[in-house]
Amino acid sequence: MQNAVFLVKLGAKIRKVRKEKNLSLDKLAALCDYEKANLSRIESGKTNTTILTLYTISKAMEVDMCEFFED
Repeated sequence: MQNAVFLVKLGAKIRKVRKEKNLSLDKLAALCDYEKANLSRIESGKTNTTILTLYTISKAMEVDMCEFFED
């Protein structure tokens, strides 16, 4: 249960940062060279992701990856 809560919070933080950067899900997917559906699952907390994916997302949004873990 705690894992699911963590993934939902992580995804919500990624979505929040993306929106603050005025990036659509389509645009972020293109910048990361990922499928939009995969990013959507990450943002909704429906899938576990890798550190490499988080790194790629953070670089595409020009933020430090640790920002995804701050409350």
